Amino acid sequence: MAAETESQNNHKLERRATKCSVFISQEKLNASQPVIFNPDFFVERLRHEHPQAFTDLVLSNITRLIDLPGDEFAQLTGESEPRVPSSTGFLRSFNFLKRKDKGVVFGAPLTEEGIAQIYQLIEYLSKNLHVEGLFRVPGHSLRQAALREMLNTGAEIDLETGDFHPNDAATLLKTYLGELPEPLLTHRHYHAHLKIGELTCFDDKGNKTSLPDKERQIEAYQLLFMLLPAANRSLLKLLLDLLYHTARNQHINKMSAINLATMFAPHIIWPKNVMASDLQGNIEKLNSGVAFIIRHSQKLFKAPVYIKEYARLYFTGSKNVQSKDDLTLCSGTKNATEDEPVPVETTAFPSPSMRTGTIRSSETQTYTETALRELYQQVNNMPESAKKKKLIRQFEKQPLLTPSADSRTPFSRKHWRSRSLGGIIKRKVLGSQVLTEKENSRLQSPLSSRDNTSCGGD
Repeated sequence: MAAETESQNNHKLERRATKCSVFISQEKLNASQPVIFNPDFFVERLRHEHPQAFTDLVLSNITRLIDLPGDEFAQLTGESEPRVPSSTGFLRSFNFLKRKDKGVVFGAPLTEEGIAQIYQLIEYLSKNLHVEGLFRVPGHSLRQAALREMLNTGAEIDLETGDFHPNDAATLLKTYLGELPEPLLTHRHYHAHLKIGELTCFDDKGNKTSLPDKERQIEAYQLLFMLLPAANRSLLKLLLDLLYHTARNQHINKMSAINLATMFAPHIIWPKNVMASDLQGNIEKLNSGVAFIIRHSQKLFKAPVYIKEYARLYFTGSKNVQSKDDLTLCSGTKNATEDEPVPVETTAFPSPSMRTGTIRSSETQTYTETALRELYQQVNNMPESAKKKKLIRQFEKQPLLTPSADSRTPFSRKHWRSRSLGGIIKRKVLGSQVLTEKENSRLQSPLSSRDNTSCGGD
């Protein structure tokens, strides 16, 4: 009986972890879409393998959009301590004093384990978006205390039993955010958020107007969020998804984006332990900024297209850090925040195979296959795991993904699959031009594909 109970508990924990992994992931992928086709694959690879190059790339584009004086830029990069408004008087709550208690969720530094606990509140609230005044009406103090204690002990809670009200969970979520050692959006980014709110359109004469430039603001937030620590970015994604869908149900719950921003700005962007009077007139700007990221949250966790293109070409072509200005100058791209691929032949990051701004079809194929071999080698060097086996199987299903018979791993099969997926690979993985039917007909057999690969590598 004890063994059965333990098995059930393990199953519940496993199920909960599975749910969390779906929400914490930066992009929601189609279940049938192989992970290697994630459009941000090379962006994440650049972030983890070459963090300095990644940071330089993002920072160069942030400073193109917003003006950050030397001191504020140093704060953003971490070269100097953040200088943010501080309280003019004594403001230290009892919960703040408990913040350093070891092994608790509330008041502890942000971790993925803590996010997994708080996710229980978020998941429960996502099913109760109809509650009028959600996040505005406070919950019951005794129920909140009991729920807080359960979360602090790492317990899995069944919030569907009716023991707790959605307002209890909503209030506790705000409390958790308010007790983090620093704001979810971090002290480093405080001045950058103020500057993003000042981005406005220009008239035909080049003069600033009072009309917000939404496209540039979205682009700036995309870049700024890429600089957040992984745990902050994960929880921010979870929170904004919840608030976005809450605002979409404002006709029922009476909570618009600006109402939600008023509730959450003090917890996620205000410097710690300050009063409204300490913010020197910036409250409206901060609230408007939070309302903006709630409304546009579904776009803010996607890398701008020029970042994706640079990251891809960093591993397959030129490694010189370029900004969007350089990319636009060479390519004439109208809007690099859109999810349209930049044509390979017009990018600002030429590959060795590019000559006079064009790529012949045979050179494109060689370039593609070289990049895929590099990608295959990266997967092959991963530690042995179920994930590695899954990726290897995905490579085996498509002939152009597997470099050669002698370099395949023990997981390889002895036969080749259909060669007709070559065009799909090029479109999805490398964003190359769509192959014509004539070009497809030239791929006469799997053997010829392998021969072309070997020639292209010479």
